[in-house]
This record gives sequence, C-alpha cells and structure tokens, in this order.
Amino acid sequence: MLELNDVHARYGAITALRGVSILVNQGELVALLGVNGAGKSTTLATIAGVMHPWQGSILFEGNSILGKSPEQIARLGISLVPEGRDIFPSLTVEENLRLGAYTRSEKSEYRRNLGEVFELFPVLKERLQQPGGTLSGGEQQQLAIARALMSSPRLLMLDEPSLGLAPALVDQIFELVARLHQRGVTILLVEQNVVRTLEIADRAYVMNTGLIDSQGTPQQLRAQADIEGIYMGVRRQTGT
Repeated sequence: MLELNDVHARYGAITALRGVSILVNQGELVALLGVNGAGKSTTLATIAGVMHPWQGSILFEGNSILGKSPEQIARLGISLVPEGRDIFPSLTVEENLRLGAYTRSEKSEYRRNLGEVFELFPVLKERLQQPGGTLSGGEQQQLAIARALMSSPRLLMLDEPSLGLAPALVDQIFELVARLHQRGVTILLVEQNVVRTLEIADRAYVMNTGLIDSQGTPQQLRAQADIEGIYMGVRRQTGT
C-alpha cells in the first residue's frame, strides 16, 4: 500500500532522513520506533506532504505522491494524527469532527462515519457540544484520532498518540489502536513506548539519526535489537 524508497529530507542545512525505505502492506500495523530526533515524525510529515524529500520515491497504492499537497494526499486516503493532537480547542467536538470529514461530500457518508466514531469513542457523543479544549488529555487524543477517521482513511498515521498521558490513559490509547487494527485499518504508528508498541505491531522499523537501524517482526526485534538501547538511542554492539 505504502512504499518509501531511499527517501532523503532536510530541515534547511540539517539532513533529517538519510535513505529511509519502508513498506506498509494493506491491513498491517507497522511501527516506527526510536528516540526523539531519530526522524520518525519527519518520516510521517514527508509522507503527508508537509515536507518534500530531495531524493527518493514515495508510492501510495502504486502511484507516486511526491509533489502533492497535504490536502491532495489526504484526499487520496492518508490521514495524519500529529504529535500534540492539534485539535481546535475553541470549536466543539462536533465541529472538530466535521472538519475531519471535509473530504466526504455525501451526507450519508458523514452520518455513517459519525456513527462508527461514536461506537469507538462513546465519550465523544456525550461531549458533542463541548469545546475541544475543555476535554481531558485522553479525550482530546480520542478526538484527534476520531477526526482523522471521519475521512475514512485507507492509511492512518499516528504520531506519538500516548505522549503526555497518564499510565491508565496510555493503556486506553494502545487498546484503541489495537482495536482499529483488528477492524482492518492500516496503521503507521510512531511511538517511543517500545514495549507496548511491540505488543500490538505486525512489524516495526527502528530509526536512529535519520536511518533505519533495524526492522522485523516484534519477535525478531526482541531477539536482534537492544530494547534498552532503543530507549537510550545507543546501538548494541554485536558479534562479541
């Protein structure tokens, strides 16, 4: 479904991605792991069209999306839930959800998507007329994910959905992501919570300073990669 080949990207003079290649198959939950500054969020921003790579290719369902605007990419079926949620705090829950459905032209589609969102996030139905900024941190994260789902994305990209949440809310978010995966949603997940992520991912890539350091199934990564090293940003020495 999504294929990145030898992608390089810069922030000014700083090289953020140095030859990143990633494959996400339809229906998979694929994770990008690594410490802050590893290039995980930059990878998502590049896929979403917020950044433009200077080398490499990005294919979505077999077609290049290089040079397309974020709006064009969203209309193709790629939704990004950014780090920090980025909801509109002065707008109601309902208004935030409507903004997420801007690519849907039929009222029947909107109503169907709204019903599916309320099934997944019943608390949002209770808070429908409440300003988004008055929700708890966990509820705001639910709203951010729900808003992305209102467009019926073919690929959902989540950037640090558990960041800044209390442990009990972190559990809820990971359970939610796992439930979306079980429903057949294709997910590309960026997370620093390595242990919890490997519990729900099909495959994962470990990033280190703009490079893919290792990749594989959770079982393979647990055997091959130093989980503590991923947290600390230090590569394990092998062959000793």
